Amino acid sequence: MPSAADELLARQRALGRPLRFDEYLDVALYGEHGFYSVVGSAGRRGDFLTAPEVGPLFGAVVARSIDAEFRRLGEPFDFTVTEVGAGPGTLARSILLADPRWHGRYVAVERSASQRERHPEGVTSTDRMPENTTPGVVIGNELLDNIPFRLAVFDGGWREAFVRVRDDGGLEEITTPAPDEWRWLPSHAPHGARVPVQTAAAAIVNAACGVLSTGSVLMFDYCTPVTAALAAVPWREWLRTYRGHERGEHYLRSPGAQDVTAQVCLDQLPEPTAVRTQEQFLRRWGIDDLVDEGRSAWEASASSPTLAALRMRSRVREAESLLDSSGLGGFHALEWRVPSPTPAQ
Repeated sequence: MPSAADELLARQRALGRPLRFDEYLDVALYGEHGFYSVVGSAGRRGDFLTAPEVGPLFGAVVARSIDAEFRRLGEPFDFTVTEVGAGPGTLARSILLADPRWHGRYVAVERSASQRERHPEGVTSTDRMPENTTPGVVIGNELLDNIPFRLAVFDGGWREAFVRVRDDGGLEEITTPAPDEWRWLPSHAPHGARVPVQTAAAAIVNAACGVLSTGSVLMFDYCTPVTAALAAVPWREWLRTYRGHERGEHYLRSPGAQDVTAQVCLDQLPEPTAVRTQEQFLRRWGIDDLVDEGRSAWEASASSPTLAALRMRSRVREAESLLDSSGLGGFHALEWRVPSPTPAQ
């Protein structure tokens, strides 16, 4: 049966050289036999837990922020929400369930065909970014950390990591001198230090801004302010693998069977308009009001609880997880504002 390892070997033969680290990740995560195409999933029964999988409360708060942007832009008729890296549509479901004031088009962009099959009714499901620009909001939850990145390794100087597929099917890491455009990397680092070069993640942010005639891009992820900080810590602290809610193996082991993710370096992205912790973002857009509403609804019907009342009670538990500063609450909410075009003189 074909595997991600077979796909890696075929890619190496087609290129006539070992794979750059981002090329390796592209196959291991998103290839025909990659993690997200075959086995990868979020949620309590999946491989990792993200904010939308905690429950619908996260989506309800995001819906409030979308409504605020809808009002700020003057409630345009063609206002569109585009979610990039939509996965199976969990966040989309929660946002639409919240019955936002905005009732426009929701575009769910997801590369994996198996994930797109699970998108809810009411969304436009696609594998590519929209071509037409509209006013609206582009959102991405834990997207940037999963964008394939190149890998720099310090060995007396910075070198670039490649992955070679051996004749026996095993994988090994080799390095070559780093390209000249990486001169911005810190001049000194411990031997063996590694840092991600996240050019592709920056390109995703630019592309997200590019689909908006005006509006905002909102990304949630775990971030570090500067790349140099990652060079100073063991690479296993920022380059992680996950499988079945547990830390996985080395990133070259079991390609296609585990997630590979990296801390997002803010200094490699376009400068955001605003940077907040996820806790700050959620409180800004009324999570406490929604929790109070849920608690009151539960207390009013506790003697004969309905399914709706039970859902309202769950907001208390969900909020505890979402606001935990040592967990999801410590993630970052990044916003880029796209201004309206200046009228021609």
